[in-house]
Amino acid sequence: MKILVTGSTGLVGTALVSALAREGHTVCRMLRPQSVVKGGSVTAKTTGGFEVAWNPETGELGGAAAGADAVVNLAGASIAQGRWTAERKELLRSSRIETTRALVRALAQMNARPRVLVSASAIGYYGDRGDELLTEDSKAGSGFLAGLARDWEAEASKAEALEIRVVLARIGIVLAKQGGALPKMMLPFKIGAGGRIGSGQQWMSWVTLEEVVGILRFAIENGTVRGAVNVVAPQSVRNAEFTKVLAKTIRRPALFPAPAIALRLALGELADALLLSSQRVAPAKLHQLGHRFLHPDLHRALTAILAAK
Repeated sequence: MKILVTGSTGLVGTALVSALAREGHTVCRMLRPQSVVKGGSVTAKTTGGFEVAWNPETGELGGAAAGADAVVNLAGASIAQGRWTAERKELLRSSRIETTRALVRALAQMNARPRVLVSASAIGYYGDRGDELLTEDSKAGSGFLAGLARDWEAEASKAEALEIRVVLARIGIVLAKQGGALPKMMLPFKIGAGGRIGSGQQWMSWVTLEEVVGILRFAIENGTVRGAVNVVAPQSVRNAEFTKVLAKTIRRPALFPAPAIALRLALGELADALLLSSQRVAPAKLHQLGHRFLHPDLHRALTAILAAK
C-alpha cells in the first residue's frame, strides 16, 4: 500500500513509519516545504519512506502523494510541553484542527482519493470522569482537552463526505522507552523521589507504543474499523497502582507523593488536565473487532519496554 503520514517525526509517527516500511509499504512522510531535505533526510533514511511536501496553510500537496491508499494523520504540537498560556493553547488547537482541516481539503482535491483516513485523537475527549467506565459511546467531557479533541475529530470526520473511511484513534498515555510520558515519570524514581500524584485515585488509561503502532496498522488494513476507537490497554489502573508497579519494575522506592497543590502551582491548568484528571477508558470496539492485545498487563508491559534495546 501507499500510505501518507503527517506528524511522522513524533514518537508514534517515527515508530509507525518504520513498521510500515519494514512491511514493504510505500510510506510518504508529509512535511512542510521548508522541512523537506533534498535527497531525503537522515530521519527518512533511518525510518524508511520518502518525503512529500505539503502546505497546511494553502492545502497544497506534492504530486508524489497521488495514488495513496491510506492516510494517517498524527500532526499536533506536544500537549505536555510547558504551561498552557493563551498562545500555547492556540498552537495546540491550530496544529491539530487547522492542519486536519487543510488535510481533508487536500484529499478532496485528489482525483483518486485514499480509501481510509486514520486520524489521531486522544482520551482527553472524555474529560475528567472519576470512576465512570468510558467506551467509544460515551459523550465528550468538558474542559480544554475535551473541546480540543472534539473539534479535532469533527474536522477529520468531514472526510466521510468524500467517501473515505474515517477512523478516530483516541490514544491513551503512550508508554515507550525512547520518549513520551514514561521517561518523565521514571526520573523522580531514579533519584529516589518518586511517588503517587495527588491522591493517587485517578485512573490512568495507558498503552504501549508497540501496541499503538499495531492498532493503527489494524485500522488501516481492516475495512470494518471506522469511527472512534479507544487506543488503550484493557486494564486501566489508578495512579497509586501505576506508581507501585513502576517502582517495583525499576526497583526503586515510591515514598514521596507529589501534592496536587504543588503541581498546580508549577504547571497551572495543565496539572489538572493531564496529571490529576481521571479517565477510566475501555477499548470496547477493539474487543468487539477481535483485536488481540500484545501487552494487556502493566507489569509485563513495563518489563518488556525497559528490556528493549
